[in-house]
Amino acid sequence: MTGTITKGPGGNHQVLDKLNVERERGITVKAQTVSMLHTHKGEEYLINLIDTPGHVDFSYEVSRSLGACEGCLLLVDASQGLQAQSLAVFRAASSQNLAIIPCLNKIDLPHASPEAISKQIEEALHIPPEEHLYISAKSGLGVEKVLDAVIEQLPPPATTGDGWRDRVARLSAGQAVREGAVERWAKEGDNILRALIVDTSYDRFRGVVSLIRVFTGSLKKGDKITPMASGKRYEVLDVGIFHPEETTTDVLLAGQVGFVVCNMKDFEEGMHTNHNFWRACLTNLDIRIAAHVGDTITNATTTNIEPLPGFKPMQSMVFAGVFPLDPQDFQKLEEAIGRLTLNDRSVTVQRESSAALGQGCRLGFLGTLHMSVLMQRLNDEYGADDGTSDIISNPYIFPDSHDKTSRIAQVEEPIVHATIMVPQTFIGEMMELCNEHRGIELEYKFVESTDRAVLRYQLPLSEIATEFFSSLKSRSKGYASFDYEDAGYAPSDLVKLNLMLNGKPIDALAMIIHRSKAVTVGREWTKKLRGVIPRQLFEVAIQAQVGNKVIARENLSAMRKDVTAGLYGGHYERKMKHLEKQKRGKAKLKSLGAGNIHVPQTAFFEVLSNKASK
Repeated sequence: MTGTITKGPGGNHQVLDKLNVERERGITVKAQTVSMLHTHKGEEYLINLIDTPGHVDFSYEVSRSLGACEGCLLLVDASQGLQAQSLAVFRAASSQNLAIIPCLNKIDLPHASPEAISKQIEEALHIPPEEHLYISAKSGLGVEKVLDAVIEQLPPPATTGDGWRDRVARLSAGQAVREGAVERWAKEGDNILRALIVDTSYDRFRGVVSLIRVFTGSLKKGDKITPMASGKRYEVLDVGIFHPEETTTDVLLAGQVGFVVCNMKDFEEGMHTNHNFWRACLTNLDIRIAAHVGDTITNATTTNIEPLPGFKPMQSMVFAGVFPLDPQDFQKLEEAIGRLTLNDRSVTVQRESSAALGQGCRLGFLGTLHMSVLMQRLNDEYGADDGTSDIISNPYIFPDSHDKTSRIAQVEEPIVHATIMVPQTFIGEMMELCNEHRGIELEYKFVESTDRAVLRYQLPLSEIATEFFSSLKSRSKGYASFDYEDAGYAPSDLVKLNLMLNGKPIDALAMIIHRSKAVTVGREWTKKLRGVIPRQLFEVAIQAQVGNKVIARENLSAMRKDVTAGLYGGHYERKMKHLEKQKRGKAKLKSLGAGNIHVPQTAFFEVLSNKASK
């Protein structure tokens, strides 16, 4: 509606959910800022919106966001009503005297009860029903009224006079401002730069990026600034707003929320000044740390001004010890945790050591969901497990076994989304076929005015590479049609199946298959090999093996030559002498040539054929 993003189908519908964990889980983890331009009654307004999480485990994101705002929209599900976190956020906003606009969302759902929920809001929050907005964010119903209410009911950013000083006095969520601070601010004037650091993140190319709210003064590229907690001087390299991505502007003015990039390259400079963990981590203890959340940025030439109040620290509720798989990777793990906690200040960090696990870190979280999300972010964003991804196209280089000790976290295989159109009489056969090939049903519907049905399945690519299409045509008597499209990769329990001749692997016949089919395929292929490998002068053991475990075996008996055929008569010891000599010769031949059994090319063709002898 404001023209900030393009309307229409396709593309990314989770614009402000920038983290992988947010898009995968469908939840908001990090508060995200966006500046929008909206025309209201002929005048253009700049609206600074901060999208915050709703779950109580991320309440620190909410408290920091409230410190940068004049008002808030309280979203309530019209079908579920007020939740515990709704009340917690309402109390936090009320404690800072922020204007609150209740919005009943999802009123278009069949089981929505907006009137009942409105009464609930009135009784619990004491907000009159006439101030409640009924909306559907999905369809856009009533959202225009939300934009009007933001402009008409929420106060604009106070940038001069007593207004902004009163706003600053409420920043710390009820924490008392130091005595005499307001009077000193009045004497200092409104043109002095005071910007509150609301959030920080680390960019490997640009260094520390700070999200700030400018209360007074202005900030532009080339300015010399100082975070007051450290006293260090930095040059502003870039400033701008999120629209919704980073958009460089010439200047950030009082009342705006935006980003600032300085020549602050070390992520340690973004750590919290009171964090004993990071004091211990720094090799040079004389380094003073800058750009921590809640600090005040001002001009480098400004002295003796009162900083803005910071944010009230959160109390950790859940703790977890984090240790690297390899003790030598502790420094990498520590650095990854440092960069991530720079972006999430509600996490507490302390070093700890274990006699069994070595050096590690003890992390404190606001809840179990908070812990789970941070661990996933640690892997997704910073590769804390030092892992790499390899695409293996040759079974020969696939590891013979993989588990936690082999340091292989996960094995994935290519998958496809398959579409099958088939007469309704063959639906059962098609479902059975897909299930036999490890298919997962995605969709099942009938085509109107016909007797045909459409089945959509997720199938491993390896399952449709050979026999699948022939079986599909056979079971449907030729009436089924089949099409598929690439769907990326999915985790799978895959193993390497080695076929062995007298304990030596046949590299050309190694294969990667699902563990559930290993025994069946192993037995089938050992029988096939037994039928196509030429007999030797010694017994040949044909085995199928997964890791160190033999799962199937066939024996190919030795080719027997009658060495006594030319003997006519004589003592039986003469025959035994020839037989013993033959026996020793076979044993010697077996020891020398067991791994060099010649498998003719025709045998490979036969064993790969569906018609190979069993």
